[in-house]
Amino acid sequence: MHPFAYDPFQQRAIEAIERDVSLFVAAPTGSGKTVLADYVIERSLARRQRVIYTAPVKALSNQKFRDFSARHGDAVGIMTGDVTINPTAPLVIMTTEIYRNTLLEDTGRLASYAWIIFDEVHYLDDPERGTVWEEAILFTPPHINLLALSATVPNVAELADWIRAVHRRPVEVVEEDRRPVPLTVLFQCQNAIFDNPQQLKARGYLNQENWRFMRHRRATGHRFAVHPNRLDRLIRDLAEQDRLPCIFFTFGRRRTEEIAWELSRCSLLKPEERAKLGALFEELCARYQITHDRSVTALRRFLDAGVGFHHAGMMPTVKEVLERCFTSRLMKVIVTTETFALGVNMPARSVVLDTLTKRGDNGFALLRRRDFLQMAGRAGRRGMDAEGFVYVRVNPMHVTYPEVLHLLQANPEPVRSRFNTAYATLLNLYRRHGRGLLDIFPKTLYYAQTSGARRQQGLSLMERKLDLLMSLGYVTRTGLTPKGEFGSWVYGYELLLTELYTRDRLTPLDAVSLAVLLVSLVYEPRPRAGCAKPHHLSKRLGELCREPLARIHKEEARCTISPRTKAPAYHLSHAMEAWMAQAPFERITQLCDVDEGELVRYFRMSVQLLRQLAEMPVNDPALRATAEQARRRINRDVIDAEAQLRLG
Repeated sequence: MHPFAYDPFQQRAIEAIERDVSLFVAAPTGSGKTVLADYVIERSLARRQRVIYTAPVKALSNQKFRDFSARHGDAVGIMTGDVTINPTAPLVIMTTEIYRNTLLEDTGRLASYAWIIFDEVHYLDDPERGTVWEEAILFTPPHINLLALSATVPNVAELADWIRAVHRRPVEVVEEDRRPVPLTVLFQCQNAIFDNPQQLKARGYLNQENWRFMRHRRATGHRFAVHPNRLDRLIRDLAEQDRLPCIFFTFGRRRTEEIAWELSRCSLLKPEERAKLGALFEELCARYQITHDRSVTALRRFLDAGVGFHHAGMMPTVKEVLERCFTSRLMKVIVTTETFALGVNMPARSVVLDTLTKRGDNGFALLRRRDFLQMAGRAGRRGMDAEGFVYVRVNPMHVTYPEVLHLLQANPEPVRSRFNTAYATLLNLYRRHGRGLLDIFPKTLYYAQTSGARRQQGLSLMERKLDLLMSLGYVTRTGLTPKGEFGSWVYGYELLLTELYTRDRLTPLDAVSLAVLLVSLVYEPRPRAGCAKPHHLSKRLGELCREPLARIHKEEARCTISPRTKAPAYHLSHAMEAWMAQAPFERITQLCDVDEGELVRYFRMSVQLLRQLAEMPVNDPALRATAEQARRRINRDVIDAEAQLRLG
């Protein structure tokens, strides 16, 4: 099926696929797991069977849609919430949320599917979305075979055992530790490049394992100079050793731009490469209709040096152009945040990690070993490079030498359940099983991985959520009430929207007011964001939501459920109102303190929520019409994800 010989682990997996057996494959990033997804798809289409491919992020879903469409044409569709193209195709790419929702709402729609492919299934332990992956696997019907693809994790056998127990089906496990392209790890420390950990300890740490401990000794006369790691020193080594192109990972949007700006002082392109890259960039900008965008004008300087940057605050179309430029191998360095490592196919000869610590909820902490492997695994292109190179920038005042060794040598962290069932999930299950849905809990990964008090806490949380739904009138002992039916369709925002709807506070809203309300629900202010600017609609909508939200919070407190339902945040009200009035995008970016890419993301999330309101069968026809009107008015120009995907 492929024009090359399969590796032994690929051959073992293919033998299982030929027997129509579900399987769990764990292998390093860049080892060729995608070949197995290709094999399942090609085989299924040849047999006139149907396949679903799920991915953790929309960028990866979009890339897979383009790749598979180039190969299979109209046999490919996509459903991501803000994009629906050819949804009845034999091969459909879905976000995991869309697949989970389909399982709960209408499993009959999946009767003709033979395989489900879960890409990046280690996302099971994502703090926010891991529960969706667990529910998606848990509720997959027995006639659909599973192909689960994961980065290297130490508890793959445990995960496979869980799937066997839940589905009572055979599940093959295929593990591979070897990378087809070996990695060489180097270190920049004290502004020198070291080839191995021994050199790093002797010359970077001066044989002192913990410089953080030694800080206080400087006051007593000890002097330990730390020489800053200069970017020009690093990029010179990469260029001289012929180790470009390079993905430069860092952990902040502003930091990506700062590094790219500094690197742009070094010209990394030959004249003919500069001309080719410039022509490609302009061609892509014209295709995506962003030639005169302000950010594009600024990026031209970086492109002249062979440098680009990429983060979530950028316009999706601009990111798309930069990704295409990098895959052309003409761009020599792309500076990006870690989400770039999540499956999107951007191979490079080298990877640089700007730091080994990352800000979290409790301050800065060492990277996880699994995250390190995910990013490092982008180095070395199979079929192009004999080896890949990972440059780790080390500041001995920030990380100890044992911490560096831990990231290099420790086992990856095991995947742990993040099971935390949403209200809409419970409502859909209650419709089928009543309170018997609690019998599902022993089938969860959470149950399999816990015992004693922790296991009881998980069950107790489900019981308390059911009690809350009963006290608010969403369920009775015999089934769902009209409130419950409405809430079962609105994932993530069930309680407040349902309370507003049943009190007849949603239906009277016009399209602009409804759009402002929904963008306020989906918007998550950054930790240091100030208060929202006063706005006439915000005040009215705040009054509308105050009493229903207070009742919800009171019941959540009574049932000891946390975190409690999110209150609307009206920071994007001015921007949404202006956009609904046909203002240009450049204008609305001046009406809020949010990066362009974030603004597009929240507007697209609003479109997705409006689509749910417009399509739910239990909704008031007048509200459905208003929701559809608002959706169409928002979903234009740069917000229209489907139009962007069709341009690709």
